[in-house]
Amino acid sequence: MEIATEKRGLTRRLYDWVLHWAETPYGLPALAALSFAESSFFPIPPDVLLIALVLGATRKWIRIAVVCSVASVVGGIVGYGIGFGFWQAVDQFFFAHVPGFTPEVFARVSELYDAWNFKLVFAAGFTPLPYKVITITAGVAQINFPIFVLASALSRSARFFLVAALLRKFGEPIRAFIDRYFNLLSIVFLVLLFGGFLVLKTLAH
Repeated sequence: MEIATEKRGLTRRLYDWVLHWAETPYGLPALAALSFAESSFFPIPPDVLLIALVLGATRKWIRIAVVCSVASVVGGIVGYGIGFGFWQAVDQFFFAHVPGFTPEVFARVSELYDAWNFKLVFAAGFTPLPYKVITITAGVAQINFPIFVLASALSRSARFFLVAALLRKFGEPIRAFIDRYFNLLSIVFLVLLFGGFLVLKTLAH
């Protein structure tokens, strides 16, 4: 109980530290660094800073979303590289220190690549699934690299542009809605999207 409380306290401090960059002149570079790092090891999602920056400069929402998306995809490529070339040397560090990384989760995700590939990367990039776990396991599983980059680029851009566009359109009132329901809505959207693909595939046959 004490360890869990300590971890929650650390996460909260990291959250506040991330958020404080929105009040400095270095908000955009900080967003790029955060989005890059979150793709392989950092526990706080970039949406936290993205939301604050867009609310503070709604006219720049496209630029902010582009920076967040590109940095995230580049970070994902680095995560893929870690899994592809260095996993045996760093696996214990990730299992011990990176939230969401456990041997059980890692093994299960690795198995899913046999059947899902593009869909799994896309799902993790768009939804609350731990994207960092996916990027590294993709490298370990050595899935097709262009497919990995394409799925990452589409899903990360869709997520961050959607959040930024909602904030641009509705401003501060949408912030509480995003905080409360975005994870659920992203999962529902994904289910509908893949469900549509399955229907089209069935009709084609």
